[in-house]
Order: sequence, then C-alpha cells, then structure tokens
Amino acid sequence: MLWESISSVVLGLALSWVALHSLPGRLPSSRVVFATGGLGALFGAYLTHSTLGSGHVLATPIGAVLVGAVTLSLLIRPRNSRPVRSAAAQ
Repeated sequence: MLWESISSVVLGLALSWVALHSLPGRLPSSRVVFATGGLGALFGAYLTHSTLGSGHVLATPIGAVLVGAVTLSLLIRPRNSRPVRSAAAQ
C-alpha cells in the first residue's frame, strides 16, 4: 500500500505538470495545481484500493490518474478573462 500511495502521488504531480504546461493561462497558481493533482491522485488510489482490494497492480494507478484528472479539471478557468456576474449582482 505504501508504494501505491507514493506512485499515485508521483503520477498526480506528473499530471499536474502536464496540465500546467498545456493550459498555462487557465489554471491558478502552480502550488495549488500541484497540491490538487497530488491529493486527488492519492484519494483516487485510496478509493480504487478500497473498492477493488489489494492485488490490482494496474487498476490502482489508473484510478489514481482518473480521479486526479477530474480534480484538476475543476480548476480550469474559462478562456475569457471577464468575471461572470450573477443576475442578483447586476
């Protein structure tokens, strides 16, 4: 379980690095992106390991990458830089 945790955090950090370089202006600070990617992948590994049990060597990192990618996708901002105002604020 320790190696699964370490490898999932490394995969999450690598996924964060790829996201930062492919979407440079649409993500918040790199510190937030790296923390979100690492923790999201760690949670994904925990969730996959809890669901499938031990012995699934390939499924656990795949689950970690998928959950890490989903959590990173929540940080993506829209392309236009104008803030969106609600109807109540106008």
